[in-house]
Amino acid sequence: MKTTLLIMAAGIGSRFGTGIKQLEPVDDEGHIIMDYSIHDALEAGFNHVVFIIRKDIEQEFKEVIGERIKAICAAHDVTVDYAFQDINDIPGTLPEGRTKPWGTGQAVLVAKKVIKTPFIVINADDYYGKEGFKAVHEYLVNGGKSCMAGFVLKNTLS
Repeated sequence: MKTTLLIMAAGIGSRFGTGIKQLEPVDDEGHIIMDYSIHDALEAGFNHVVFIIRKDIEQEFKEVIGERIKAICAAHDVTVDYAFQDINDIPGTLPEGRTKPWGTGQAVLVAKKVIKTPFIVINADDYYGKEGFKAVHEYLVNGGKSCMAGFVLKNTLS
């Protein structure tokens, strides 16, 4: 069964400072948090990756991670697609003064054209661990309709 890893990577990161937080290296080899999540999801059996990004970061995103992940995925018969979150892509009229993206709901909605399979939604700058991906994938391939993976708070704090 086909399953999709939907990665929300369009966030502005206003508290982060300069640069694009989703693309910030976390180790000496230059890996970013998404590298670990994608690796774990592929091992769990996900076979389609969709990145939700903003059009204005597309070039840098593809240079830092997109092309590399596309090559890794191709070697494992996993497809990669992009969906673009745009503040104006909403039903109705944009409220005056609104400058920030609409968040998770709109992010998932913009990906509807490229997702045709059961899917999991993750944040690009969070690490979930292999067990979470395995549990959700198993649930999805066995006919699960919807679920949410939760974590014990004391296990997630440094």
